[in-house]
Amino acid sequence: MRHRPIAASRRPAPHPAACAATTTIALLALAPAALAQPAERLVPAIPDAVLQRAAPPPDALAPFLLAPPVPTPRVAPGEAVLDLAIRYVDGAIWDPAEGRDDAARLRAYVDLAAPAAANAPAYVGPTIQVTPGETVRVTLHNELPVEDQSCPGDTADINVPHCFNRTNLHSHGLWISPTGNSDNVLIAIDPGVSFQYEWNIPADHPSGTFWYHPHLHGGVALQVSSGMAGFILVRGDRLPTPETTGDIDTLLMRADGTPYAERLVLLQQNQYACYDAQGTLETNPDGTYRCDPGQTGIIESYDNFAPGDWAASGRYTSINGEILPTFPGAEAGRVERWRVAHAGIRDTVKLEFRKAAEGAGPLDASAGAEEDWMAANCPGEPLATFAMAEDGLTRGVIDPRTTSVLQPGYRTDLLVVFPEAGRYCVIDTQAPATTTVSGGAESRQLLGAVDVSLGEAGADPVPTDAAGLAAYLEAALVAAAERTMPADVRGAVIADLRDGLKLTKFVPHPTIEAAEVTGTQTLAFSIDTSSTPTGFLIDGEPYDPTRIDRLLTLGGVDEWTLTSGTNPAAGHPFHIHVNPFQVVAILNPAGVDVSVTGEPDDPQYAGMKGVWKDTLFVKPGYRVVMRTRYQRYIGEFVLHCHILDHEDQGMMQNVVIALPGADGTALFGTHGGAH
Repeated sequence: MRHRPIAASRRPAPHPAACAATTTIALLALAPAALAQPAERLVPAIPDAVLQRAAPPPDALAPFLLAPPVPTPRVAPGEAVLDLAIRYVDGAIWDPAEGRDDAARLRAYVDLAAPAAANAPAYVGPTIQVTPGETVRVTLHNELPVEDQSCPGDTADINVPHCFNRTNLHSHGLWISPTGNSDNVLIAIDPGVSFQYEWNIPADHPSGTFWYHPHLHGGVALQVSSGMAGFILVRGDRLPTPETTGDIDTLLMRADGTPYAERLVLLQQNQYACYDAQGTLETNPDGTYRCDPGQTGIIESYDNFAPGDWAASGRYTSINGEILPTFPGAEAGRVERWRVAHAGIRDTVKLEFRKAAEGAGPLDASAGAEEDWMAANCPGEPLATFAMAEDGLTRGVIDPRTTSVLQPGYRTDLLVVFPEAGRYCVIDTQAPATTTVSGGAESRQLLGAVDVSLGEAGADPVPTDAAGLAAYLEAALVAAAERTMPADVRGAVIADLRDGLKLTKFVPHPTIEAAEVTGTQTLAFSIDTSSTPTGFLIDGEPYDPTRIDRLLTLGGVDEWTLTSGTNPAAGHPFHIHVNPFQVVAILNPAGVDVSVTGEPDDPQYAGMKGVWKDTLFVKPGYRVVMRTRYQRYIGEFVLHCHILDHEDQGMMQNVVIALPGADGTALFGTHGGAH
């Protein structure tokens, strides 16, 4: 079943009171007494202007430190269940530039089996934890208002954002069926309707980091920007054998038999705004958004989703629903696994860790440069970290890096060792500066902090340089392999680790060789600024829900070439559902393959050759070459740009994988069908 085209006005900007009149409000707002408490400093070493949200307790991020992991509830062996309501939720979002909480009323997920505490972050979904071979049942209750100004019935343009109170659910990155009540994004769940998704995760599904979010064309960006997203963690216990690969989870074990400590880092960009009585956006003199006391921030239109609007808004990227949080409990010398997901809709995040300054004083109000702020407060060199998975899929070689470039939809699993006790800054070097209420420059590059104690390292020094940390990590992983790996593969695993931190025995899919390729596909993103409204196109066409754009054959293997148009110069993150792909080459405008070394001014493609992913940014003027197998699952699904307002406005295609006929080509249709 498809959702039918629904008429909508192009860019509705309703008055907040109009929204409030039709909302169902979950009572998750902060108590008035909590809102009245004085704000706490993030760290003594960081200026007074950089503050934590007023209400959360010190252990606000404790649920996102997983050691040992807590599974999602089961009602029967092998069945994980989640009862998830979608409601308008009243919450509070800390605004460091104003030094106070902003009231917000946004669409959000609510776990009906585990209502959040009064001070818990409101705008992040619960984490789903499962193992291969299990079934996940997510019952989605759409409790949004039936009355919806964005959903009139007088136009048929499916690529105009519309019907923001309808929804569905996408299990991003899971290798499961795209049809029926599985990962089906071509159905619509109206307000007042409940629907149970059934995700049958195969026994050979890769372990890794995945996520979920709404995917109903026309309202995806608005709902995701509101905070409707959460983690899916697939945990595996399959040991490698001489013939097969295993789950990386079996290697990442401490001497006491417990898993490495894990951090969940869900990056979100909630672009809420306040409006005056005439429906005009409230802004400061510099153009950044402002919500005064008594006003409520909302996201009810696509007015503010254009390029540059996130940076201009002055809003801050959140971590697990919190602005400028502190991660507790880290220990110097301990290897941690950081599972990082970019759940924003548009803007790049360039993630780094740097040692914070000791005893830094308040920021001089005259210091307006971003570089000055960072030098004064986070002066350390970027910490070397080690990427061991991309988009939930274990890499063949661990990639040492100081910067992790995350585009919307990306996930990166990092192995992190903090070498010294103290405070570390978590930084987004892509973010711009803004201005504090005191008039000083405050870094929006700061995402949060990590408190590191001396811990088990004691007096033993831990290297601080990249080469030393790589050797330290290698020793830790070799020791883990000696404890955990079966005798018939132990030597091979250890030899790989000592040969440049290779993970050959844990890569979930075999490499696709050129001889295996049976066909080719090309895809070109483009934006047509000469049309009204602007056209967001793939292969020169906007999305048509009645058209099958690609008919692929089960068992086939294609080599794809992806490009982004250069007029205007805009890149696009390509995402395809169901089957992941393997990067073959990334050619810059000069035709040079940059998928090994990257480029001096842009590290995002470094180490990507041979890596498995489900989302990959295609820079304008570049050619991305990848290969993919069409395995196990048939049915209709989509590919699209993961800048989600682009997807909502037409940058998407319908894809069908069908059984082969007697001649080997796809057989698609009813009662025998047609080629």
